[in-house]
Amino acid sequence: MSETLKPGGGIKPELPFTPVRVAVLTISDTRDEASDTSGQILVERIKAAGQELGGRVVVRDDIEQIRAQVRSWIDSKTVDAVVTTGGTGLTGRDVTVEALEPLFDKKIDGFSVVFHLVSYASVGLSTLQSRATAGLIDGVFVFCLPGSNGAVKDGWDKVIAAQLDSRHKPCNMVELMPRLLER
Repeated sequence: MSETLKPGGGIKPELPFTPVRVAVLTISDTRDEASDTSGQILVERIKAAGQELGGRVVVRDDIEQIRAQVRSWIDSKTVDAVVTTGGTGLTGRDVTVEALEPLFDKKIDGFSVVFHLVSYASVGLSTLQSRATAGLIDGVFVFCLPGSNGAVKDGWDKVIAAQLDSRHKPCNMVELMPRLLER
């Protein structure tokens, strides 16, 4: 994935690329892996960006199932980031935020702000219905995206991909990884 360097920053292709391991968690009561189009979009984009797929799972809209899967990946020390899709809306079954935000050691407040700016350009005021969020759990980045294909594309293509690219300047999240668990 290439991006022209803009005055505010961008990908510098002459720099070395360091792949990260990204797991995809789809939260849905109605999808399985075969019908999970948003999860498949993420998998394809993660691989196209040169990142490693650290796993892919579909779980129900259930706080304990969501936490158990994310905790399993984090405890295994096999992933650097988790991207979830689904469960960030306003309905009673949307529990991704309730499941994961209490586990955050640090919340990445800017993620929600930037995601909503990007989303507003695509869907206008409908972005208000999303509670997209991100944080750190035991040194692993966790990004929670809505379940729509458009939101997943916007979230990965316009926000997450660049920050998980070690060549993005003036800074990126990859360069922070060795220091995330500092005390």
